[in-house]
Amino acid sequence: MEVTVVYALPEHQFIRKVRVADTALVADALTASGVLEAYPEIDWAQMAIGVWGRVRSLTTPLHSGDRVEIYRPRQVDPKAQRRARLKSS
Repeated sequence: MEVTVVYALPEHQFIRKVRVADTALVADALTASGVLEAYPEIDWAQMAIGVWGRVRSLTTPLHSGDRVEIYRPRQVDPKAQRRARLKSS
C-alpha cells in the first residue's frame, strides 16, 4: 500500500510517498521514507506523530492512503499569543 510521510519546517517541507506492506505500522512508514536520516535532529521525546491530524503511537497500523505527520513542539502557546494580541489592541 502507499502512504505519505510529512514533516513541515518553517523554511521547507518533507513530503514523501512510500510503499509499505499491508501490515505496516507508523514506525515502518517513517523508516521507509528516509525522514529519520534526512533530519537526525528529530527528537522523539519532544515530538508527536500523527495520522491525519490525530496523534498516534509508532505501533499504530496504517491503511492505504494514510498521511503520517511529524509534529514539531509549539514555540508559543496559542492562548498566550491571543491574550497578547488582545492587550495590544
